Amino acid sequence: MTNENSAAARYETVLDAGPDAPWMTMVHGVSQDRRVFSAQVTAFRGRFRLLLIDLPGHGLSTDMPGPYGLAEFASAIRATFGEAGVERTHFWGTHLGAGAGLLLACRKPDLFLSLILEAPVFPGRPLPVVSGILARIAATATEQGMDAARRTWWEDGAWFAAMRDNPECRGEEHRAIIEDFQGRPWLDAGLATRPIDPIDGLLADLTLPVLIYNGQHDVPDFLQAADALEAALSACVRRIVPDAAGFPFWEYPDRVNAEVRRFLGSLPPAD
Repeated sequence: MTNENSAAARYETVLDAGPDAPWMTMVHGVSQDRRVFSAQVTAFRGRFRLLLIDLPGHGLSTDMPGPYGLAEFASAIRATFGEAGVERTHFWGTHLGAGAGLLLACRKPDLFLSLILEAPVFPGRPLPVVSGILARIAATATEQGMDAARRTWWEDGAWFAAMRDNPECRGEEHRAIIEDFQGRPWLDAGLATRPIDPIDGLLADLTLPVLIYNGQHDVPDFLQAADALEAALSACVRRIVPDAAGFPFWEYPDRVNAEVRRFLGSLPPAD
């Protein structure tokens, strides 16, 4: 793990479930923040203590300096656990947040009770389509400014297709979150692809229960990453969410929340 003394990211807690309830940590993807889990907070706040982390360069953590790679995000998540007093937690992440949580779990599995991963990146493996768009967004931000970059990100990102095309999927609400993103991580060329040590051997030894899910119309990069992770993990449940694209938990939260409840309900009681 790089930077063991990394600063904690900023976060919000929801403690309605009481001091003896298990923790569930929720971590967003690029250009988002903790608000994307609004439907999950409503659904799970009565059973879990919730830790909502804003990754460096996002939301409450906008001013945290880079670099903004997976390893740095994983280190920030670990530091945030310590600051928030979280000893073990279920972890729910989407895209880059999912990859950062998975990387941390490979290195520090005792921090986790389970992993719920939406369209995760596979740490250390290339994402050709994603990397191409990120490079184009960085160039747009530099040459035309952040308004143009945010517009291009929304209009050209295939992962937003369901939100753009279906009013049921709350596209305007999601775009409002993107409009608040200041874009510093976009300018970091290593955002999703900075080299890290291979984790394939660590994945083979990871015995945590894992749920991986994608939208039916997800980007091939993420579907292929999920296929590879499913094959590498010993205790993995895989689901495809009908009609969804890149962010099923936002697009069709009732369907995803039901899958997560089933997954959590199948787990043995925590020690």
